[in-house]
Amino acid sequence: MDFMSDSSRNQRRFRTFNVIDDFNCEALGIDIAISLPTGRITRYQNKLTRYHGYQLEI
Repeated sequence: MDFMSDSSRNQRRFRTFNVIDDFNCEALGIDIAISLPTGRITRYQNKLTRYHGYQLEI
């Protein structure tokens, strides 16, 4: 998981929340918004978990 920040051509700033599986080098999801409060991040993580499932313990 990582956060990034950038701006568009008209200087409008936005942030991204990136979730990447390092083992498979697969991007599991990217959420883009002007503001990323904690509640939104938690809901997005729950959404990804419902779609991809939990990682199995070995």
